[in-house]
Amino acid sequence: TPPPTPCLSLSLLDVLLDDVILTHSLFLPTERLLQQLHQRFLLASGGPVPGWEESHAPPRKRAVLTVLLHFLETYQGILQEEESAGKVIKDLYLLIMKDASLYPELEAEILRLHQLVETVELKVPEETPPPSKQVKPLFRHFRRIDSCLQTRVAFRGSDEIFCRVYMPDHSYVTIRSRLSASVQDILTAVTEKLQYSEEQSTREEALALVVVASSGEKATLQPSEECVFTTLGINSHLFACTKDAIESLVPLPEEIQVSPGDTEIHRVEAEEIANHMTAFHWELFRCIHELEFVDYVFHGERGRRETANLELLLQRCSEVQHWVATEVLLCESLGKRAHLLKKFIKIAAICKQNQDMLSFYAVVMGLDNAAVSRLRLTWEKLPGKFKNLFRKFETLTDPCRNHKTYREVLSKMNPPLIPFVPLILKDLTFVHEGSKTLLDGLVNVEKLHSIAEKVRTIRKYRSRPLCEYERASPSQLQTKAYVRQFQVIDNQNLLFELSYKLEASSQ
Repeated sequence: TPPPTPCLSLSLLDVLLDDVILTHSLFLPTERLLQQLHQRFLLASGGPVPGWEESHAPPRKRAVLTVLLHFLETYQGILQEEESAGKVIKDLYLLIMKDASLYPELEAEILRLHQLVETVELKVPEETPPPSKQVKPLFRHFRRIDSCLQTRVAFRGSDEIFCRVYMPDHSYVTIRSRLSASVQDILTAVTEKLQYSEEQSTREEALALVVVASSGEKATLQPSEECVFTTLGINSHLFACTKDAIESLVPLPEEIQVSPGDTEIHRVEAEEIANHMTAFHWELFRCIHELEFVDYVFHGERGRRETANLELLLQRCSEVQHWVATEVLLCESLGKRAHLLKKFIKIAAICKQNQDMLSFYAVVMGLDNAAVSRLRLTWEKLPGKFKNLFRKFETLTDPCRNHKTYREVLSKMNPPLIPFVPLILKDLTFVHEGSKTLLDGLVNVEKLHSIAEKVRTIRKYRSRPLCEYERASPSQLQTKAYVRQFQVIDNQNLLFELSYKLEASSQ
C-alpha cells in the first residue's frame, strides 16, 4: 500500500486534533490537559533523555504549540469561566515567550499565540477582580422595549442578572445574581433582602427555593444546584418559602389570565414575522458555544458546566410552539381563526425558505398541538392548497425512520442555516448512551470522533453570516419587539379549555 499523501495525512491529523480538543473534557479535565502541554514543552528542550538531539526540539515544541493554539481558538469566549485553567495557560504562555528568541522557526506560531492570549479573557485567582459587568436581561424577562430590541450576546456563568424571587403572597424581592449562582447563593441573597423588612426580621426558619409552573406544578430545588435561571419553564417563577408553605404556593395571576383579542399577528404580514423570527433565532443560535452541546449531553459524566445559551434556545423553541397554539385559541372568530391557520402555514413555509428549520419545526408542532388540531370546523375552512401544504410539512417533521425526510432536506441546504437543535441533542444522546467513553481503561476514540463530527456540523451551519432581513421603521421595530417577547400560555389544560369553548365537539 502506498504511503498517504502529506495533504491527506495533515487533514487526518487536523481532524484527530479537533476530536481531542472538542471532547477531551470527557476523559481529561482541561487543567490536566494544559499541565500535560506545559510538561511536554519543557521536555522538548531535551535533558537526560536517551537519543535526544537538539534538532528534535523545534518540531516537538511546534507540536505543543499546535495543540495549544487549537485549544485557545476553540475555547475563546468561555475561558474566563475556567479559573484554574487561566493560571496554567498564563504560566505556559510565559514559558513559551521566554523561549521565543531561541527558536525563530516558531515565530509564526508564537505570534499567533500572543494574539490569542491578548484576545482571550483569562481569569487568574491572584489577580485583582475585573470591574463589575453590566447586568444582562434574560429575553423572557424583558419589561422594556429597548432591552428586547438589543442584539443578543452570549451569556456566561459569571454574567450578572436581575431576578425576581416571589413569596407565597406573591410579593417579591429583586436580587442581583451571577447566572451560575447556586440555589444556596440565591437563598442567601433573598434572606439578606428580607432582613431589611421589619416584617421578616424575626424569621429564623430556613427558606427553600421552589419553581412554580403556570400549571401549578412545583419542584423544590436542592441547595447545591447551579445555573437554575435558564432552566426555568416559559411561565415558571422562583418562590422562596419555608418548607411547610410549599404546598400552598400557587402560580402568579398574570400567568393564568386570558385576554382574547387581536394581537400583532393579525396586523403584520407573514413574511415580516417569519423574517424577524429567523433573525432573532440566528442571534440565539450564534450565541451558543459549540462546546455547550457536548456539555449539555455529557454533564453527568464530566461535571456541570454552564449551557445557558443552548438552554435559552431550547426554551425559545418551546415558546414558539405555545405561541402558535395561544394565538389560534385566543381568536374567537371562526373566520379569523381559519385565516390565522393559513398565516401560520405561510410563516412555516417562509422560515423553511429562510433555512430556519428551528422556527419551521416549532410552528408546525404548534399547529399539531392537540388543542389546535381538534378544531375541526376551523381546519375545514382552510383552503385545500394550504391543507396539502401543511400535510407536506407534517411529513417533513415526521420522526419515523429517524427523521429521514428532514435529514434529506437538511443535507441539501448550504450555510447559513438554523437546524432543529433538539434533534442534534437527540443524536448526541444516542451516541453517548450507545457506547462507553472508556473501554478497558482506554479512550473510545470512535465515540469521541462521532461526537466531534456532530459539533463540526454545527460549525458548518454557522460558517457564513445570515443576510439582514430587517428595516428600522417604527412598525418594523414594533413587530421585532412582538416577535422577541411572545406572550404565551404554556398550560396545556388551559389550552384545552379554550379549545372546547371555541368548538365544544370535535366529532
